[in-house]
Amino acid sequence: MFKSLFAAAALVLVMPLAQADRLKDIASIQGVRTNQLIGYGLVVGLPGTGDQTTQTPFTVQTFNNMLAQFGIKVPPGTTAQLKNVAAVSIHADLPAFAKPGQTIDITVSSIGNSKSLRGGSLLLSPLKGIDGQVYAIAQGNLVVGGFDAEGRDGSKITVNVPSSGRIPNGATVERPVPSGFDQGNSITLDLNRSDFTTAKRIVDKINETLGAGVASALDAGSIRVTAPVDPSQRVDYISILENMEVDPGQAVAKVIVNSRTGTIVIGQNVKVSPAAVTQGSLTVTISEDPQVSQPNPLSGGQTVVTPQSTVKAKQEAKPMFKFGPGTTLDEIVRAVNQVGAAPSDLVAILEALKQAGALQADLIVI
Repeated sequence: MFKSLFAAAALVLVMPLAQADRLKDIASIQGVRTNQLIGYGLVVGLPGTGDQTTQTPFTVQTFNNMLAQFGIKVPPGTTAQLKNVAAVSIHADLPAFAKPGQTIDITVSSIGNSKSLRGGSLLLSPLKGIDGQVYAIAQGNLVVGGFDAEGRDGSKITVNVPSSGRIPNGATVERPVPSGFDQGNSITLDLNRSDFTTAKRIVDKINETLGAGVASALDAGSIRVTAPVDPSQRVDYISILENMEVDPGQAVAKVIVNSRTGTIVIGQNVKVSPAAVTQGSLTVTISEDPQVSQPNPLSGGQTVVTPQSTVKAKQEAKPMFKFGPGTTLDEIVRAVNQVGAAPSDLVAILEALKQAGALQADLIVI
């Protein structure tokens, strides 16, 4: 049955739809995800930029515990000065379907007062998941993009962040993460952006290609699709699904305003109800021109400075422009450009239109 569905799907996929998105770009398979790992370890070999042990006792404690594992016992009451050692946190993302023996990238960050991890090496450290199980082992030489330099007179320069670095392929996977990919007779597609129109179009496309009743929408963000039980067939099946092209539904009309940078993004389908807007600028200039009064010679008078202020006000003439019914994005931009409004003026206009109920969009200020 599924072989015939595969053949039917292949015939449909050779004719891509115009301005359509692949299903793999707008949805993901439920249960197929990355998992975060975290660990703790020591970075050694630093050129005197390690933790100050008097302020970070956990570094010394970790170092002593490591020595004890090799049969080395530090005499009681002895405090080691570890200028070339730093305690660090390690984190990484474990990809879906990662198998034992594969390697992943890791990020190492100082958690003490180490000035720089440049030139250091991470010692063997376990990486655990949220369940407390060890999923990878990390070790290797750090690649640090930042650096700092300090002179004897106290002058200092720092570029980027020298207290954090990465180790490409620095961890080896030791345990796979269980996945529900090959369980049951169906899979669930989760939309990256929940939308009822998009969900309906995906269901219609799958049922049109693979047969009626194969897909059904659970809600605006999830779609259940019947799938073969055999893992090899399921891989082929999902390959067909993720390469289907669907026209996603248009997003809700939004206007995004960044109040810090003045950036304004007006989304599609933003319209304005009938409204009239006038925009002007009042410039007030105040100048000081003090007058000096000199007394006549031998008159016994004193020199007096008399302040004299000049205040001028200038009102720039700006025409009023009118938005007709169903005004579109192009017309809004054209009208605002005609009055020469700056980004700050445009923000004020949009806020006023929203308060007046004339802006048919969500106004989001960040």
